[in-house]
Amino acid sequence: MSPPPLAPELAAAVEYAKAEKAPATRKAYGTDFRLFRAWCDEKQARALPASPETVAAYLVRGVEEGAKASTLGRRLAAIRYAHKLASLPTPTDSEAVKATLRGIRRAIGAAKVKKAPAVTTRIKAMVATCPAAITGKRDRALLLLGFGGAFRRSELVALNVEHIEETPEGLLVLIAKSKTDQEAEGATIAVARGSSSETCPVVAVREWLDAAGIEAGPVFRPINKAGAVSAERLTDRSVANIVKAYAGRAGLDESLFSGHSLRRGFLTSAAAAGKSIFRMKDVSRHKSVETLSGYIQEAELFKDHAGHGLL
Repeated sequence: MSPPPLAPELAAAVEYAKAEKAPATRKAYGTDFRLFRAWCDEKQARALPASPETVAAYLVRGVEEGAKASTLGRRLAAIRYAHKLASLPTPTDSEAVKATLRGIRRAIGAAKVKKAPAVTTRIKAMVATCPAAITGKRDRALLLLGFGGAFRRSELVALNVEHIEETPEGLLVLIAKSKTDQEAEGATIAVARGSSSETCPVVAVREWLDAAGIEAGPVFRPINKAGAVSAERLTDRSVANIVKAYAGRAGLDESLFSGHSLRRGFLTSAAAAGKSIFRMKDVSRHKSVETLSGYIQEAELFKDHAGHGLL
């Protein structure tokens, strides 16, 4: 047992260790490990520490329940993380567990299902369906800013009014913390003005803030049925729901869209327009140019195609 004088510092150290992961990641890991613990209780097996055999059997159970290979990989990460926090040997490092996962991926496939990008034509169609009411003003601002800044949904909901500066050229937006900036060094990106007031992120954000009377604090907030704007922050799940809803309004299959569709839409559209990959990186803040090259490849699949004119 630790000496009493060290107890407060050790408790703080545990909290700092947890802060190593983003809140959304910790939440997902917590849910995954609770599911693992419940399964272990059902099988009368130990969850912490778990044996490699128990973990391998749990993977097989996941396949039987229809889980994707990517989901099983995340569940393994959660089990590993729980053991590391408890200073216990990680059963996920066992070759038996690794071989089981490799076999599962080979058997059921490991391809990720990508959500559809809300490219320029789609985002314009979605925005055109926004109602004139205050909810429509918020949603229009969220869609256009999310697209124009290639934002992740967590970054959108974390924005405060103080993070946004309007300039003649567009908006300067401070992203205080992001998925690739867990130490919160911060980054400022530029969001260009639109060619039309109907699709201009600057105009949309200003109209929303003025209509809602927001001068400080969270930019995007919940609105109740009576049209009252909350002081709370919108959740990242709400962003996904909004994108899906407007995709449906525009006649698109909403099941193919998510919050990430705004970010994918900007990058895919920029690539199709022949924009510089380095300028795209300035907006998206990707750490790797290699990741961005995938968007360019997708956008140019039919450019100078070897099959053109053959049939």
